[in-house]
Amino acid sequence: MPEVPAPAAPETRGAGRYAPSPSGDLHLGNLRTALLAWLFARSTGRAFLLRVEDLDRVRPGAEERQLRDLAAIGLDWDGPVVRQSERLPRYESAIDRLTAAGRTYECFCTRREIQQAASAPHGPMGAYPGTCRDLTAAQRAERVAAGRPAALRLRADTDEFEIVDELHGRYRGPVDDVVLRRGDGMPAYNLAVVVDDAAQGIDQVVRGDDLLPSTPRQAYLASLLDLPVPNYAHVPLVLNADGQRLAKRDGSVTLADRLALGETSQDVVTALARSLGHSARTPSELLTRFDPADLPRHPWNFLDNGLLHSRECP
Repeated sequence: MPEVPAPAAPETRGAGRYAPSPSGDLHLGNLRTALLAWLFARSTGRAFLLRVEDLDRVRPGAEERQLRDLAAIGLDWDGPVVRQSERLPRYESAIDRLTAAGRTYECFCTRREIQQAASAPHGPMGAYPGTCRDLTAAQRAERVAAGRPAALRLRADTDEFEIVDELHGRYRGPVDDVVLRRGDGMPAYNLAVVVDDAAQGIDQVVRGDDLLPSTPRQAYLASLLDLPVPNYAHVPLVLNADGQRLAKRDGSVTLADRLALGETSQDVVTALARSLGHSARTPSELLTRFDPADLPRHPWNFLDNGLLHSRECP
């Protein structure tokens, strides 16, 4: 069982980041997480970087609108915006290293086959069941001849890994044979994010707590690549009136929506600050009062009847 990485010493530099996927406009939950990532980075003397994770679905114009909205609520960032689509050789180099170390194998399973697997002989319940882990050369050739595309998976040697999170403490979660390269030849998210964080000097990752269960996989992968494991802080989400994760279908939840209703960018920042337990109209003003120890540990419940009437969950 791999040992948990020791918490890093306090940093006077380093970097935090926000890494949206350009699949659509940012909603209030996205903006709140971006604000928190900015606050964590700036309050600890770190740089703050923006990375566009565009290896999957991309909607035309989404990136430009996202960057515009982040700037409109008062966030700034250091250096140029990085795009994953421009960094493919880095991911292939990491895959090559793992393959040379005997850490990869081809997987011909469809998503439906994985979901329908009755049990998981390798890894925890819900993880990849290891169907293709020990295929013979003849079995692999048969699947290739049948025209089945092959993803490339990590050959993990543990089923769990422990991380330390600033808000959640020590967290032990599942590890399985994650996909490194998809069947369409594109690098997979879990690999790309690990490679990028290390290459950019990002030692602080602030993101929604819905991603906490996947973090041990990423930390384990970083350890296999001899890359540093960042300091993590997984923050509570924004929920809709039904207590479910906020989504664009929940009404007027983007900055453009709020502006169309007659609110201002400062109104939006004020509401986000209030959801964090503070009164402020700009990120810079909020920064002077920010202390991670005082952050709410429960989600923020957004009611779509105007930001000035939104409230926190009890």
